[in-house]
Amino acid sequence: MQVAIAGAHGKIAMRLTRRLIARGVAVIGLIRNPAHAEDIRAIGAQPVVCDLERASVADISAAITGSSAAVFAAGAGPGSGAERKLTTDRDGAIKLLAACASADVGRYLIISSIGAENPPDRDDVFGVYLRAKAEADAAVEASDRDWTIVRPGRLTDDPGRGRVRVDVEPFHGEVPRDDVAAVLDALLQRPRASQVTLYVNAGEHPVEDALDALLGKQTS
Repeated sequence: MQVAIAGAHGKIAMRLTRRLIARGVAVIGLIRNPAHAEDIRAIGAQPVVCDLERASVADISAAITGSSAAVFAAGAGPGSGAERKLTTDRDGAIKLLAACASADVGRYLIISSIGAENPPDRDDVFGVYLRAKAEADAAVEASDRDWTIVRPGRLTDDPGRGRVRVDVEPFHGEVPRDDVAAVLDALLQRPRASQVTLYVNAGEHPVEDALDALLGKQTS
């Protein structure tokens, strides 16, 4: 199995990559900054410089060819303006989705956000960010890929507990990035997790149990 991760130098993406490599999954790490290539290589993945804001769908398709799944973990990041929320969080996700169709990558996971289910109609950066996420999610939902949308609450760098609450209905909370990575890793092993939007926060149930209770005990 090979997984392509967009935004591979991000905090969740690096954690997910380590998990995948540990269980023998090959990882293609798409990065914007060439200076990050050695960090990706050091954890066992293959870095590919591919700036989703500027690359064509054909370029992205070539980068991810041979993968069975793609994960959109990219983002404009803190301090970026409203325009980059649209070009990265929305347009980048949609380009990767189109590239998956072109390259016959069947599985598509996207990290979204709580609030994307009902984004505010205002023009501040956070409002634009949530609308960008909502529009990307809508494109994913309309696609023919085996998609999963993951909407965590407030992200923290606290050590992961391996215990979460997962639901198909929105709820607020916070969750360590470690545990979001664990959820993504588990979802990649669960074909039943297709065509579903999941809300994730810290909770009391082990990741595997929380997902199995919600989705059923089917694994790849």
